Amino acid sequence: MSTNDASVEGTPAIQLWKHSSPESTKMWDFLRMINKKHNLQLESYNDLYAVDESAPMFPRPAFFQGATLNFAENLLFPTATVDADSPAVIAATETTRETVTWTELRERVRKCQAGLIALNIQEGGRIAGYVANHTNALVAMLAATSLGAIWTAVSPDTGVHAVLERMRQIEPALLFADNAVMYNGKTHPVLPKVEEIAASLPTLRATVIFPTVPSLGTDASDSSSGRVVGYEQFIQQTNAPETLTFKQLPPDHPVYILYSSGTTGAPKCIVHGAIGTWMMWHWLVSGLASGVTLVLYDGSPFRYLSGGESVSDDLAMARLIDEVGITQFGTSAKYLSVLEQKNVMPKKTLSLETLKAIYSTGSPLAPSTFAYVYKAFGPDINLGSITGGTDIISLFGAPCPLAPVYQGEIQVLGLGMAVRAWDYAGHDVSQEGEPGDLVCVKAFPCQPVQFWGPTGAAKYSSSYFEKFAGVWHHGDFVRFNPQTGGLIMLGRSDGILKPAGVRFGSAEIYNILLQNFPDQVEDALCIGRRRETDTDETVVLFLKMKEGEPFGEKLVDDIKSVVRKELSARHVPGIVDECPEIPATVNGKKVEGAVKQILCGMNVKTSASVANAECLDWYREWARKHV
Repeated sequence: MSTNDASVEGTPAIQLWKHSSPESTKMWDFLRMINKKHNLQLESYNDLYAVDESAPMFPRPAFFQGATLNFAENLLFPTATVDADSPAVIAATETTRETVTWTELRERVRKCQAGLIALNIQEGGRIAGYVANHTNALVAMLAATSLGAIWTAVSPDTGVHAVLERMRQIEPALLFADNAVMYNGKTHPVLPKVEEIAASLPTLRATVIFPTVPSLGTDASDSSSGRVVGYEQFIQQTNAPETLTFKQLPPDHPVYILYSSGTTGAPKCIVHGAIGTWMMWHWLVSGLASGVTLVLYDGSPFRYLSGGESVSDDLAMARLIDEVGITQFGTSAKYLSVLEQKNVMPKKTLSLETLKAIYSTGSPLAPSTFAYVYKAFGPDINLGSITGGTDIISLFGAPCPLAPVYQGEIQVLGLGMAVRAWDYAGHDVSQEGEPGDLVCVKAFPCQPVQFWGPTGAAKYSSSYFEKFAGVWHHGDFVRFNPQTGGLIMLGRSDGILKPAGVRFGSAEIYNILLQNFPDQVEDALCIGRRRETDTDETVVLFLKMKEGEPFGEKLVDDIKSVVRKELSARHVPGIVDECPEIPATVNGKKVEGAVKQILCGMNVKTSASVANAECLDWYREWARKHV
């Protein structure tokens, strides 16, 4: 079976999965409810699909005008049928497990809310987190949004400069921070960075330290920006209200501030309201609104709790699925790719009987990895490769239990998302199956409410509506399969390659390497280079070799031969070279754009969001030598 069948135009799509009983799903229940309420005869997911044909995209239109709600209230009190004594959250790390009931979660939010009230935190105030994925972070977010304050957070593995690049823009009144984190069996202190961050944020009224690693304590020096207190002291309020307060607000009232990756400039502060809250962590915690039990995991996905210790284990996440009965498992394409390369087969040793779906994001999921997942995790799983982003906290391309899974394809478009593929001239090439830029041509509720700051409106407009006037340009290179309606991700638009006028995405090259050279190549970066003096673009492929594996002419020739055979002669890289490191953002995404600009002779000032920014000097030197 060719692993590129579903991504090569004209090749029949390969169906990997179809729900055995779609009428048993919540999506089917939703369809029936719409039919009954509006006297319709909808029969499929595609029948549900609708967009507002008249509303402009920018300035962003208001949705559900006149309605009020509180985001936190809807998460804490989702339905009348939720058992208050059942688990709301299961928090897992490499060395601990914690179960929190709905009653306990509500009480913890009440206490945290009291601490915020004591500091006079009000509607519109910004509450920042320098926190990992644990229950206290969830509690702090719910307490903040219950009062109408705005929550923003950065991972504690982020450097001080990168944190300040973001938080100085939004001027937080309060900072929650971990005292330390554990990852890959090691404890990493956070307090030294917290002290430096707090001292540089003059708007802080207080910094509150979570005892995330209890053995290290929470003592930190008071900063010039306010007092520093431990979390237990923060929630000990003598005049605390006995019940939770929920400020009722319009749907567009800000709930979250997220940040663009900022790979080539200062991160943009993207504001989202209560009806557009769907990014990976934000997506996960919004699951409370369905009455489900959340599983929060913080740590290495290749470490597992055994005998009270963190031990190395390729099956760690699969074991956690069985341990706590996970039904929907969200992960990254990179994680699944690593399992594929290691030939890890969880289903051979574990039951995975509760697992219904695996959702993959972060980068395009290779066609070969689609096939691997069904081999390794079982044939009855809804594998949902998804695409959306921080910009919308939602999905343009989504999983759906009412639609089949085809190899290499995203199942459906999100409801209300008028997504198309447009060529460089703005022509719709969706029905032709041609590659193009992912655009959304009609307004949708989860557009950002605004960009933060005095120049926010201008940044908002230039970020999405500059390339195609009045149409959202997302920055992804895609094509539709006319046969199935599926969406195929080809890479970022800034990673589009165009030698001799033929456009294709870097993901196509990465898929070839993963399929054919998994034992030799650890990672790769594929860039198009065209300087002002060049008559055409040259495709440059950088390879980071696996330890002990040689780089040489034979490997280069083999790669070019396979690319020519599997794709086309136009896809063959003009230059293949070895590199010491692949630059990536702190969340693991390859930094193609910055390297492309370096190779094209531009002067790039790289943001601290590039986790290994020092390696860009190697690419600058490479560009200087290869003139």
